[in-house]
Amino acid sequence: MSPTERTSPPPVSVVGIGADGWDGLPEASRTALADADALIGGPRQLALLPDACRGLRVAWPSPLRPAVPGLIAEHERAGHRIAVLASGDPMFYGIGRTLTEILGADRLRVLPHPSALAHACARLGWPVEAVETVTLVGRPAARLAAALHEGRRVLVLSAGAGTPREVAALLADRGYGPSRMRVLEQLGAPAERLLDGTAGAWEHPPGDPLNVIAVDCRRAPDALRLGAVPGLPDAAYETDGQLTKRHVRAATLGALAPAPGELLWDVGGGSGSIAVEWLRTHPSCRAVSVERDPVRAKRIEGNADRLGVPGLRVVTGRAPDALAKLPEPDAVFIGGGLTAPGLLDACWAALPVGGRLVANTVTLESEALLADWYRRWGGELVRLAVAHAVPVGGFTGWRQAMPVTQWSVTKTSVTKAGERA
Repeated sequence: MSPTERTSPPPVSVVGIGADGWDGLPEASRTALADADALIGGPRQLALLPDACRGLRVAWPSPLRPAVPGLIAEHERAGHRIAVLASGDPMFYGIGRTLTEILGADRLRVLPHPSALAHACARLGWPVEAVETVTLVGRPAARLAAALHEGRRVLVLSAGAGTPREVAALLADRGYGPSRMRVLEQLGAPAERLLDGTAGAWEHPPGDPLNVIAVDCRRAPDALRLGAVPGLPDAAYETDGQLTKRHVRAATLGALAPAPGELLWDVGGGSGSIAVEWLRTHPSCRAVSVERDPVRAKRIEGNADRLGVPGLRVVTGRAPDALAKLPEPDAVFIGGGLTAPGLLDACWAALPVGGRLVANTVTLESEALLADWYRRWGGELVRLAVAHAVPVGGFTGWRQAMPVTQWSVTKTSVTKAGERA
């Protein structure tokens, strides 16, 4: 048979299954599983299938993602019809996303089951569209902190039996100890169970590893309030003084204009506040903070963890050398080291067309450098001045902070530094 006459392999069936197992599956899902020659999934999911499913049972190896192409290809070469098992809805934080990215959507036939989110909201009477979902499966618990706001409802996808205690401890540490916590185990199965309590007084022992956690967020009266937009209180950060202050930080993030999925280089990270608040604008945002001082670099990691963005990548090294192997940025912020030879040139060269660069300084030398680049490339050059009311004897007066000069620009053409488009 010539290559043009070969038929494509049948699509891979991706079948969602719940804690209720075979009994909870619709006919189309049962047929796909019963007809499969190879059944691929986790041990727990495979154990839910009856003997009527006679296909070869294959547990996912670890790590999973690198094994997917070879495993699928192996069974397709053998002429096997393949069914992959997934927990609940395969496209809701499930294997469906991985398979789509690796194989392509046209290679799949996805048969979803109600997700953990749908089951939990049905039990709690929560409108699905009003609930924020955070998964801790294979991810640090610290990422939950970014979702904590007074009155919000958060559903946490658990990594196992120990996750509820971990979540309770995090909530108490971040000032949300009064929050009501409900742990819903084995949703949809005969063994379904609900545990109730508050985060600050959570005393339930670890239970079933298959659980989700519902949180009604309540902030303690003395806890620091963190808003949803850039310009968090300075007190939210651990710092040695190298911190872009609140009002200037808000203006800087406004100039950087983060959008979902974009990558920021935060050069001269200091306390990491710009990168942290860039990441807090959307879960898909990415950032790299470059800091030459190892102590400060460690502090940046701590601030990111505390404020719910543990995905911040921190690179310890001197710019511009430390920038050489970083992925292409969508935006660059330079908060320190502007006069380092070649730094501005390296950042400008790394930016694609449409990328943004924002640089702040308080020194005359760096200000002169920014003025020169402004003349060459345009953009916007502004001076930000903030004064705070302070006691003056029995009265009140203004104390002026050091003014900050800020240059912001969008790259509009592919040119070498020094050549105006």
